[in-house]
Amino acid sequence: MELQSPVYHIPALLEECIDGLAVKPDGTYVDVTFGGGGHSRAILEHLGEGGRLFSLDQDEDARRNSLDDDRFTFVHSNFRYLKNFMRYYGVEQVDGILADLGVSFHHFDDSERGFSFRFEGPLDMRMNQRALQTAAQVVASYSEEQLANLFFLYGELKSARRIASALVSARASSPITTTEQLLEVVRPYVNRKQEKKELAQLFQALRIEVNREMESLRRLLEQSVELLAPGGRLVILTYHSLEDRMVKNFIRTGNVEGRAEQDFFGRIETPFRAVNHKVIVPDEAEIERNPRSRSAKLRIAERV
Repeated sequence: MELQSPVYHIPALLEECIDGLAVKPDGTYVDVTFGGGGHSRAILEHLGEGGRLFSLDQDEDARRNSLDDDRFTFVHSNFRYLKNFMRYYGVEQVDGILADLGVSFHHFDDSERGFSFRFEGPLDMRMNQRALQTAAQVVASYSEEQLANLFFLYGELKSARRIASALVSARASSPITTTEQLLEVVRPYVNRKQEKKELAQLFQALRIEVNREMESLRRLLEQSVELLAPGGRLVILTYHSLEDRMVKNFIRTGNVEGRAEQDFFGRIETPFRAVNHKVIVPDEAEIERNPRSRSAKLRIAERV
């Protein structure tokens, strides 16, 4: 296993996220993307003895970062099952839910996980290594139309159809099982002037599909309505436009599609009040310290 960096993850907009949660010392909070534990540590610093923090992560590697604190509970699971686990622990409502939807440095920098086009490794991309479907299996089994739709919708690639066609042709003669084999096929179809950007978009599309990220986000948002107590905060950090649009729509209308339902007086009925009407992004100083925070967008909402 080739680890390029000892840093598991540097959270983006950490102070803004914690401020957005408005942590009450005796409150109950959930960090649904534990990762390296940066957000969880900061939440615990604001909790008193009567406070509780549950942190979820589906990746076994994240468990190694677990915190030794009586107020802390680590849950090895995808956050799509948040409601079930809160019921298991006897928690009916919480005072805040935080989600950092970015991929940890650890994942990008571990060549064996296959998340980055920078390193040769198996075409895997599973956050949960117990899951059955890998990126290699998506490339091997999806039809040309399915691949094209995937690259266009999740990667926003203009050359999605040509890339899909090239992959289907190439896999007919030889399996595509490594990041390098994938790059060899797709490189002629990306814009050379924007090669890094477009390759990142391609890998993003495969990662989203492998991990069912959009479905998981939808389920998290829907469950947040039931789990958050009145006045509870929803703090979501996104890294691409698809996620941000879903979160923005949900806060504004109560559904990810953005269908506005109005009351008798023409007011939009939604279970949330937007705390920040303008999306929060890192300043230049943070981007200089942590270039990977560049695409981060933070939205905060309060349960009404």
